[in-house]
Amino acid sequence: MPLQGAPSISRTTPTARGELNTPYGGGLVDLIVGPDRAAEMKAEAKDHPSLTLDDRSLCDLELLAVGGFSPLTGFLGEADYDRVVGERRLADGTFWPLPVTLPLTPGEGIDEGKTLALRDVYGNLLAFLHLEEIYRPDKGREAALAYGTVDRKPPPVEHLDRTPGHYAAGRLEVIRTPPHYDFVDLRRTPAELRDRLASLGWSKVVAAHGSGLLLRAGEEAARLAARRIGGGLLINPVVGVTRPGDAGHYTRVRCYRALVDGDGPCSPVLNLLPLAGRMAGPGEALLRAIVRRNYGCTHMLVGPGHAGPEADPAGQPSYPPHAALEAMAEHADEIGVQAVESEPMVYLPDDHRYCPAGEVPRGAATVDMASSGMLEGRPDLRRELPDWSVRPAVAEILAQASPPKDRQGLTVWFTGLSGSGKSTVAHALVERLAEHGRRCALLDGDEIRTHLSRGLTFSKEDRDINIRRVGYVAGLVCQAGGTTLCSVISPYRAIRDEAREASRGNFVEVYCSTPIEVCELRDVKGMYAKARAAVAASRPLGFTGVDDPYEPPVDPEVSLDTSRQSVEECVEAIVRKLLDLGYILPH
Repeated sequence: MPLQGAPSISRTTPTARGELNTPYGGGLVDLIVGPDRAAEMKAEAKDHPSLTLDDRSLCDLELLAVGGFSPLTGFLGEADYDRVVGERRLADGTFWPLPVTLPLTPGEGIDEGKTLALRDVYGNLLAFLHLEEIYRPDKGREAALAYGTVDRKPPPVEHLDRTPGHYAAGRLEVIRTPPHYDFVDLRRTPAELRDRLASLGWSKVVAAHGSGLLLRAGEEAARLAARRIGGGLLINPVVGVTRPGDAGHYTRVRCYRALVDGDGPCSPVLNLLPLAGRMAGPGEALLRAIVRRNYGCTHMLVGPGHAGPEADPAGQPSYPPHAALEAMAEHADEIGVQAVESEPMVYLPDDHRYCPAGEVPRGAATVDMASSGMLEGRPDLRRELPDWSVRPAVAEILAQASPPKDRQGLTVWFTGLSGSGKSTVAHALVERLAEHGRRCALLDGDEIRTHLSRGLTFSKEDRDINIRRVGYVAGLVCQAGGTTLCSVISPYRAIRDEAREASRGNFVEVYCSTPIEVCELRDVKGMYAKARAAVAASRPLGFTGVDDPYEPPVDPEVSLDTSRQSVEECVEAIVRKLLDLGYILPH
């Protein structure tokens, strides 16, 4: 039956924080300016310095602007920040679990009393920040108190290491939220979603984070939670910044759509959440709960390890399994949202239904995802999952998103000294892979210098830039399903590792280990001789292998020595490896 007594909806200006410190149903901050002020700001923008926001800051700005972070009216100033880190409270005592800050580097017009134009990576003007504070945070204290660790490197601490050393705060005026062109109908603001929930007559709403709903067990656990509280179910997946390795949100959202049967009062509601996940365990769970409250929820589904990163290589989690549940129980009254524990579900094959693991009838046969060997996150098995474990429509979407390796993108990265045979073998491999149905683009070092990296010098900084460009382009091609062969000296392991990451693991490193003596004999341009002469004259050129180091790969997929192997033998060795890895199929 539809539930009665939906929450009231109000919108307030951001001037009085105390008015917003209310339980579920309170007002929402709205920082979006009117059209007249927006026109003025666009005209003024050229007179102000700009800051390009990273992905996290873009998400934070959006939630600040539309009230998702109510009662916050902007990025935290120093007094709020210090108390949030130490006590999970704003300076005025309002509960707030994690810092929401704007990192930047002062200088070049960026100073207190100035106005800063906030833009996205495409240059779109999003907001003005009227700088009132620029302060240097104690990042070690933030890591220890807000995230619970300084020794390990969970995502929030790694983010701290990567960001500038100052934070900025001040009055925000927002022209527009970051533009989105995907799933527009599922991107309701907090006010719009509250209207939707009110129209259904729901007075209780449980939010399911979304990550466990691809399989039937997760879906059934969420539906059970809604029945337990006597309310509606909001499927609320994060589409901002998620944990490394998460499925792309396009695939996830398509799957979630398949779970929404209709738009009636008993059907789940699907709405996307533009949140930058911190993966900060209990603190993150509390932040998510406050955001869900602002979107109209009264409850949130919480499972073991909720909002934490993956366990470390030794299998140790960053946070205790039930830390999120305990934190939400402690602060439920202040945040206005109650935790509902996600119950493990098992399938009863004789009854063709799911059941909580603790309520299985005596003697009943059961099957769960772990015992069946079909776990979420195993794309190679997704198409084999039976109907009881995944809806057929979801299985079809997952299959489309996870094609076999021979139809996935690929980067083959040739590295080695100048003259080691990289380009010769790469050119031959292009033809051989075409024979196996893979059409390839070839990025050769000399051609890259002529086109993609024209104007760069051979300093270490410019060489790193050059290789990063190659890795970036190859990664884009790979993610789009294409194949790129890269023939570049790329002497430094760290930059090669970045290239591997850009291709999201579909990366085969080919190390041409040809001895330097052989490379010098092949040097028709005389570069080795010039480099040695320069060293003798105390004018080093920074030439790899002579007066600049080459860091050989530690564990390349393929190692070649073109002084001992013919071109045909080298190509055959690579083809064998690609066959073993499944990137090409036998004839």
